[in-house]
Amino acid sequence: MTAAPSIVARAPGRLDVMGGIADYSGSLVLELPLRESTRVAIQIDNRPELSVASESRGGPACRIRISLDELPKDYESARAYFRKDSSRVWAAYAAGAFVVLALEKGVVFRRGARIDIQSTVPEGKGVASSAALEVAAMIAIDAAYELRLDAKEVALLCQKVENAVVGAPCGVMDQMTAVFGEKDRLLALLCQPAEIQGNVEIPPELAFWGIDSGIAHQVSGADYGSVRIGAFMGYRMLKEWAGTDWGGYLANLTPSELERKYLERLPETMAGGEFLERFGKTSDPATRVDPERVYPVRRPTAHPVYENSRVRAFRRLLESGADSGPLALGELMYQSHASYSACGLGSEGTDRLVAIARGFGHSRGIYGAKITGGGSGGTVAILGRRDAGPAIREIASQYTRESGLTPSVFSGSSTGALRESRRPSPPDRGSPR
Repeated sequence: MTAAPSIVARAPGRLDVMGGIADYSGSLVLELPLRESTRVAIQIDNRPELSVASESRGGPACRIRISLDELPKDYESARAYFRKDSSRVWAAYAAGAFVVLALEKGVVFRRGARIDIQSTVPEGKGVASSAALEVAAMIAIDAAYELRLDAKEVALLCQKVENAVVGAPCGVMDQMTAVFGEKDRLLALLCQPAEIQGNVEIPPELAFWGIDSGIAHQVSGADYGSVRIGAFMGYRMLKEWAGTDWGGYLANLTPSELERKYLERLPETMAGGEFLERFGKTSDPATRVDPERVYPVRRPTAHPVYENSRVRAFRRLLESGADSGPLALGELMYQSHASYSACGLGSEGTDRLVAIARGFGHSRGIYGAKITGGGSGGTVAILGRRDAGPAIREIASQYTRESGLTPSVFSGSSTGALRESRRPSPPDRGSPR
């Protein structure tokens, strides 16, 4: 029998310029697809098993084999299956697509596949390495099995992989950027739940860089989770007090309305048990309130309201071409960074990188900086003049001297996954129930 063709799909990481954790509250976000990317090659196999291999870190390949009969039949079982053996946790981001496609689209996989992963998107840096892998894997599987998913469906199914199979409560901005991003432009995404509002041109005199703090970031970490839960707790309280839900998204509440009516009523913190007794569960499908934990509420609730306003102002400034734009853009980034820290999502390394960047200032071509993504470490985004590359390298060098860490520097951009060409796929291997 002639071997099935190998199909390769690619998806980039992303630099979170503005918006970040406000995505799960319905904010506008602005995201830059990075040059770094993940490639997934897939070849249909007559054997009823998945063979998944990764060479993303340049060391010995990691490989697992999963019988199609062994694939979990529900999300709770899927999370337990991939977590019970630490050597296969990484495979959930790719093999989890088969679980999601079976449960969400009714696909029956009768033949297995060999899947090979190669990536230049570093893990744990807050630049969406997981989304790049999920999207590249989903697109490769879609092509190989001729499922004919549409573009937005790819992103939403990949978010389901991360939320339901991996168990990380991320928003959808990472997956949407990996799919729809355009080179050297900022994807404007209104996360209600995933409305693309176009791509924003970066003025030719400006550029964005990312500098990794060397402090590992995990979206499933306790800090991110507690802040997310606290925001949804606050939203539940506001809905009860106001008698409205602002179209289903906290970010649609304006800063003035929040301050005038509700901000001082919100508790700084609240025990999960007290919240559940007084207000019932939250509207977040990706998290659960632990009755034994105490959550921050006021600041996580306020953050997406103010952040949505900042992101909209940031976009207007980029599009206006005003002479004062770079300094005003930088100030919005510094405000965003301070708000992350107020929520408890800062870190010593990212705070120091932002402080060094601020110290260089506009005289060195550096206008603004902020922590990115889920916070608590990871990467800092920096805005500067297009010729500020030497200053960026000096910032990284100073950080190395102070911390002993050697940060990665991200520069350059690339297209999203669906801008890549794909080889024709073999005959249909999956069918709806």
